[in-house]
Amino acid sequence: MNTREKSKFFNRKALVHRMFEDIFLHKKVILEKLAAYGFKKENSAYKYRVDILNGEFQLEVAVGEGAVPDTRLTEYVTEEEYVLYKMDIAGTFVGEVRAAVAYVLQNIADKCYETAIFKAEQTVKLIDYVRKKYGDDPEYLWEKFPANAVWRRKDNQKWYGALLTVSKRKLGIESDETAEIIDLRSEPAALEKLIDGERYFPGWHMNKKHWYTVVLNGSVPMEEICHRIDKSYLLAK
Repeated sequence: MNTREKSKFFNRKALVHRMFEDIFLHKKVILEKLAAYGFKKENSAYKYRVDILNGEFQLEVAVGEGAVPDTRLTEYVTEEEYVLYKMDIAGTFVGEVRAAVAYVLQNIADKCYETAIFKAEQTVKLIDYVRKKYGDDPEYLWEKFPANAVWRRKDNQKWYGALLTVSKRKLGIESDETAEIIDLRSEPAALEKLIDGERYFPGWHMNKKHWYTVVLNGSVPMEEICHRIDKSYLLAK
């Protein structure tokens, strides 16, 4: 059995190593950042190639429809695909190869992906709105609460919004379902008139004299929430 035949044999029998999945857990690709990183569109995927391990291998990373990019490693000396790093096997050299591949993938995840915890359509649209208008992405500050995030002004680091996942009962709604919510700033005088217990609620986990909560289920239109995000941003100045 020659080297190429062995490679195909092991590839069929191998259990694909899962270590790379954790790098992209709760991540969503930002396509416009791929080109800046060096990816090129080839058919239905974006591909990036880089030499690793002192030029011993060429790594190809393909971002397609899957949550985790596909990788292909080619050994320059043999010009054959190296597949052992994908197998459920141990070894010093294969460990070094995995670490080198993981380093590249982690860098791609950091530069070209965003954290994608929130699923509600309105939440996703608001995240996009804030990114385009203020250049801010949600910051996930609490390891124990990965489904909570904040927006902060760049000039003074003050929060102007928070995205949270809470039980509806904590808002006074008779339901055991969870909901994605947004907390925003308001002037105290305006806040008293705003809270109605149906569309606007007292600020969850915030100073209720200065913050209020909206459930991101469409009960308040997007345009209205975007306008209120703008006001909250100004109040955080």
